[in-house]
Amino acid sequence: MELNNSDKAQVLAQALPYIQKYYNKVVVVKYGGNAMINEDLKAAVMSDIVLLSLVGIRIVLVHGGGPEITETLNAMGRESRFVGGLRYTDEETVRVVQMVLAGKTNKDLVGLLQQNKGQALGICGIDGKTIQVKKIDKDVGFVGEITGVRTKLINDALNNGYIPVIATIGCDEQGAVYNINADAAAARIAAELHAESLILLTDIRGLLWDKEDESTLITSVNASEVPALTSRGIIQGGMIPKVECCVEAVRRGVRQANIIDGRVPHSILIELLTDEGLGTMFLG
Repeated sequence: MELNNSDKAQVLAQALPYIQKYYNKVVVVKYGGNAMINEDLKAAVMSDIVLLSLVGIRIVLVHGGGPEITETLNAMGRESRFVGGLRYTDEETVRVVQMVLAGKTNKDLVGLLQQNKGQALGICGIDGKTIQVKKIDKDVGFVGEITGVRTKLINDALNNGYIPVIATIGCDEQGAVYNINADAAAARIAAELHAESLILLTDIRGLLWDKEDESTLITSVNASEVPALTSRGIIQGGMIPKVECCVEAVRRGVRQANIIDGRVPHSILIELLTDEGLGTMFLG
């Protein structure tokens, strides 16, 4: 549907209070899932992030790249193996992860943001020891658990008008490189930046009372309600780690964390700049 000029002006006027709310505040967006592999959705996400940056919201984009890692490993004749939902990452695989995430995926996203007239700067967790890790306590190889985040490079980028684009690999004190869960990285980065909001783009509408019925969306959850929802089976499977990341973020001081449907074009704008919002909001 084509909007006339009056409709367009009305949309902008309705967005103004939300722009004022988030002006000069940090919003961390974890980018992945279908929004990352569908070209139309990817274009919408990139344009949304540039728009938000141009109106004065300090956007930090954190990304994984599981599908591209799997594709590269397949091309090398290497099978991807997962243990408890984590990619088994041996020495050769971690080199592929570093190459794909910090190289191709990260720079592709930087390029797309710049094509949309945004200013973007790509870094990974190794740069400046931004994401410090230790080996996770499971037999999955070079998969890291975050022990600390240094925000200097991220804040330097933001203060100079750039959108930081962060690839989720990190290193330990000896310089060994580790793969990191992107949701966990985004949550910790949001906390250390004292972000106003953390947004996780997913492939479902949000947290549902009935996982088979998307009309049963739970729009708001307090962190204290999560254990009961988990014990009832409302939070299960792949939603458990995502919800845990949201809870960690708000308990560390992020004002709100949102799981939203990245399959919806312009979902980030709908979440941040409209009355209705989108997905499930977690509060401390």
